[in-house]
Amino acid sequence: MYDKERGLYVAHCANGALTITGKMANRHGLIAGATGTGKTVTLQVLAETFCQAGVPCFMADMKGDLSGISQTGKMSSFIEKRLEEFGIENPAFQSCPVRFFDVFGEQGHPMRATISQMGPQLLSRLMGLNETQDGVLNIVFRIADERGLLLIDMKDLRAMLDWVGKHAKEYTTKYGNIPAASVGAIQRALLQLESQGAEKFFGEPSFDIYDLMQTEGGKGVMNVLAADKLMMQPKLYSTFLLWLLSELYSTLPEVGDMDLPKLVFFFDEAHMLFDGTQKALLDKIEQVIRLIRSKGVGIYFITQSPTDIPENILGQLGNRVQHALRAYTPKDQKAVKTAADTFRANPEFKTDEAIMNLETGEALVSFLDPKGAPTMVERAKILFPLSQIGAVTEGQRLDIIKQSRIYGKYDTPIDRESAFEVLLAEAEQAAEEEATTGKAAKKGKTEKQQAGIMSKVWKAVLTAVTSTVAALLGTYVSNKVTGKETKSSTSATGKVVKNATSAATRTITKELTRDILGNLVK
Repeated sequence: MYDKERGLYVAHCANGALTITGKMANRHGLIAGATGTGKTVTLQVLAETFCQAGVPCFMADMKGDLSGISQTGKMSSFIEKRLEEFGIENPAFQSCPVRFFDVFGEQGHPMRATISQMGPQLLSRLMGLNETQDGVLNIVFRIADERGLLLIDMKDLRAMLDWVGKHAKEYTTKYGNIPAASVGAIQRALLQLESQGAEKFFGEPSFDIYDLMQTEGGKGVMNVLAADKLMMQPKLYSTFLLWLLSELYSTLPEVGDMDLPKLVFFFDEAHMLFDGTQKALLDKIEQVIRLIRSKGVGIYFITQSPTDIPENILGQLGNRVQHALRAYTPKDQKAVKTAADTFRANPEFKTDEAIMNLETGEALVSFLDPKGAPTMVERAKILFPLSQIGAVTEGQRLDIIKQSRIYGKYDTPIDRESAFEVLLAEAEQAAEEEATTGKAAKKGKTEKQQAGIMSKVWKAVLTAVTSTVAALLGTYVSNKVTGKETKSSTSATGKVVKNATSAATRTITKELTRDILGNLVK
């Protein structure tokens, strides 16, 4: 419940209401506890309280339960019991304005990003690349940028990888070695992503983060991401949420401390964000979390134990709700001790013992005071939601989607000219030029061969004619000198001509046959 004077009323303890001061709401927070201890209900209560204050929220819905925030709640035996404990007479049950989203476009509005928006660092994490492969991916992005090629969807990145692989030697001096094995490994990782359905996430129209920051009727819109299917690919889930945070950080202007946040971002199953994440990216996450509050964004992590959060980040989470933890092993006991040490101690009870004895819906709570200092930890009971507890029907979900102001905005994919189309056109042009050059070269070779044949033929003809003339002249001169020019000599002369002609014919035929057969063999 939201009260402008008291703030965001979330829990109730023996000393009264526990509230989050509006100006401190963007100092981030933590909701922790074992499975089944009430974390989801706490998230719902906190989100609808922000909603009443006019603050939009984003949350991932793991099991579909949070979709009920779109429907008006109703009285139950559980709520009747809490009414007496909280001193509330007539709860104003109400719903929140909701927009459903789904990376796969099945249970809500599609959410997409381009390959370029995701960037090589997040893509490398998503694909699980090693250091060498990560370096190659960065080179591919750099070359695409230099050539002015847009990387929008997965086929663009695949085409760019193929092109860089074929032209790797051209960039060795400038960027270093580009191993073919690394290019192949990245290609295989892309195929694996496709098999998981990730290709639906990459493309256009890309998601506008300002669509998360809307109000309706004075209430903040609750942006609920269907994550039951997305959770089956933990890397895709956590990388997608990290991309959203990065977009918020890079897009929103500085606003300083506001009376209320512009947006509250709930990061459920937060341990997935940090598992297997390289130090360079962890440093970036820490920077985003530290500075994004100046953009008016509050981040609330939901996880089982505070030990799931890196210490440098945990220290930035000032508003904390700790549900029960179980301690059956030395490791569990250490986790309980760590969780207890994150609170400002209360002399009325031992924090570590209280954590192990909390009932469902009960929690240890500590919020920041108006000056930004953590208040003393209190053992408290979380308020009940005023909206429906539990999932909506498919019909209700579909009605809400169709009535949304952004219905149809992201539903139809756009495939404009990008790296794939440009590189394909270049390849086709190169093939045509190669074919044209090949035909010209073949034609020139044929003409040269034909010219050679004719040259040999005419040479043979000339030789034959010369021989014939020489023979005729020799015979004629001989007859004149000896005075033996008779009928028989004339006949002999004819024989000479005939023999010479036959020899010429045989020579020409021989040359033609040799060249023709030679060309056939070639």
